[in-house]
Amino acid sequence: MDGILIIRKEKGYTSHDVVAKLRGILHMKKIGHTGTLDPDAEGVLPVALGKATRLVEMLTEKEKTYEAVLHLGIETDTQDVTGTVRRRSEVCVTEKETEQAILSFLGNQMQIPPMYSALKVGGRKLYELAREGKEIEREARPVHFSCIEILEMNLPLVRFRVTCSKGTYIRTLCHDIGEKLGCGGCMESLLRTRSGRFGIEESVTLEKVQEAVEEGSISDLVIGIEEILSDYPRISSVPEGDRLLFNGNPLHEGLVKDGHRETVRMCTSEGTFAGIYRWDKKRQSYVPVKMFL
Repeated sequence: MDGILIIRKEKGYTSHDVVAKLRGILHMKKIGHTGTLDPDAEGVLPVALGKATRLVEMLTEKEKTYEAVLHLGIETDTQDVTGTVRRRSEVCVTEKETEQAILSFLGNQMQIPPMYSALKVGGRKLYELAREGKEIEREARPVHFSCIEILEMNLPLVRFRVTCSKGTYIRTLCHDIGEKLGCGGCMESLLRTRSGRFGIEESVTLEKVQEAVEEGSISDLVIGIEEILSDYPRISSVPEGDRLLFNGNPLHEGLVKDGHRETVRMCTSEGTFAGIYRWDKKRQSYVPVKMFL
């Protein structure tokens, strides 16, 4: 069973919990998720099965969309409402000022990762240091917010939708908005509605996966590898190139049936999907990026 399951992660589970539970439900070991969600966050978590785990790196590069609730006037050590309150402030800002502050984060930004995160510094995860009461200096990282839309405002609460680059912390965005407004802020709730091309409308709970296994319909929920990569044009080798494909070797121009396209789904002469190949101008050949034969 090779492909992607679009899981709707529920509150209380870590992303690793989801993978562990799926290993038990599906009775397979080779499973990996494509983007961490905090335990209290909900929403879309694409999970790769079997050979599709080779796609994890490619899928984590994609943009993600979230719906979050910002709670102004409260600052916590975790930057969300589950943490210890460090400061409470009166919220004196207007709705207009709040809107301007939130929308000012559109575009390229520099974001300092929170201490309560799985990022490693000096071989240790930041949250391990935070639990020991230690706070260390972190380097700001570039992130990009391509869309921010306010959905509802009832101060001190603001519900908004944001589309952003990989590696962005929405609770840190909430914290930074609170800092900009001078009253502090933290994240009340978080729902991921999209991860790359996968939306929440096609996601399923772990319970639904269990039911599908028991009914023998689990294959209906799995998106195949080639379908996941359908954005790339499909080309084929000529029969003389099949041996090279099966060995994961490059193919020069004369061994494929179509012209120069930068990244393609390469198939054998008989139409069997082999992998993702990229055109190399210097070598004048298609070279393998990810192989699935």
